[in-house]
Amino acid sequence: MSVKAAATEVLKKAKTPLHAKAIAEQIIAAGLWTSDGKTPEATVSASLYSDIKKNGDKSTFVKVGPQTFALRDSTKISSGAAPIPATVQEAPKPHPTNAGFSFTDCAQKVLEEFGGKKPMHYKEITEKALQKGWLVTGGKTPEATMYAQVITEIKRQQKRGERPRFVQHGRGYVGLSQWMGRGLAFQIEQHNHQVRKVLREHLLAMKPGEFEELISQLLAEMGFEMVEVTKLSGDGGIDVRGTLVVGDVVRIKMAVQVKKWKLKNNIQAPVVQQVRGSLGAHEQGLIITTSDFSPGAVKEAAQADKTPIALMNGDQLVMLLMEHGIGVHRSTPDLFEIDEEFVAGGELKNA
Repeated sequence: MSVKAAATEVLKKAKTPLHAKAIAEQIIAAGLWTSDGKTPEATVSASLYSDIKKNGDKSTFVKVGPQTFALRDSTKISSGAAPIPATVQEAPKPHPTNAGFSFTDCAQKVLEEFGGKKPMHYKEITEKALQKGWLVTGGKTPEATMYAQVITEIKRQQKRGERPRFVQHGRGYVGLSQWMGRGLAFQIEQHNHQVRKVLREHLLAMKPGEFEELISQLLAEMGFEMVEVTKLSGDGGIDVRGTLVVGDVVRIKMAVQVKKWKLKNNIQAPVVQQVRGSLGAHEQGLIITTSDFSPGAVKEAAQADKTPIALMNGDQLVMLLMEHGIGVHRSTPDLFEIDEEFVAGGELKNA
């Protein structure tokens, strides 16, 4: 019997929401399902998360609290319960150009050199970047790409609790957040920086099994399916296995090694080589650490003639946890500010 089928049976009998650990214990005790993994509750949690993410309102399950699930058709969700996680799409990375600068880096360079601490329209920004030779692109509508990349970065950084590099000023105008000085937005960023620091310290204090369960939850939120923590021994250094699903079309088998290491104790190249040697057929590797990677490890992971190994350092891990609302919750509403040109009676220029 599958994990989801077994969990359904247990939840039907319980007639109440259950924590993933309780679900795992009951389905194993009833002989409905067995697991050789170190933390079967992580496998149960990831499986139910994946089903919710994939099927949305049509899923058999609902998430009613941290690691707590119920059957959709038998349990009413209270107003204070956690919302059902929605599918989170990864924002596209800044589009690189032949000149070595991304669209967003070009926008920053233009604003710093020509903006005079005043917003510029995205079409003017693009024109200046092309004139200076910073932006080299074969696209037919570089202005549209420029604006899309800037807006995408703003939303991504806001979602992660970072202070965005850019600020929208309406009607296509963009400025730099550094021009805003040390106002409320700066104080919010300082607060979020402290939250990131505390979250990272908490990760280092977690027990190995708890940490691997957390990683399993994060992977499920990122779009992985069939996430399962491996056996305690004989796994070749692989801690978690799963399948990354992209658009319900592309499926990539991933083998993940988790390293809960202290800061400055960076991952070295031999660890990357070990993970690569432990990969199964058609698998790709991912190393997740609370620390960072040495230059040698980064170089080894990107060897062109070998299976690529993806790397996620501590900063990226914390950012992704915040982006997916794991270990944190968003408590501040959107911040609105008066447009200075509007107050002054000025009128923004049209492109």
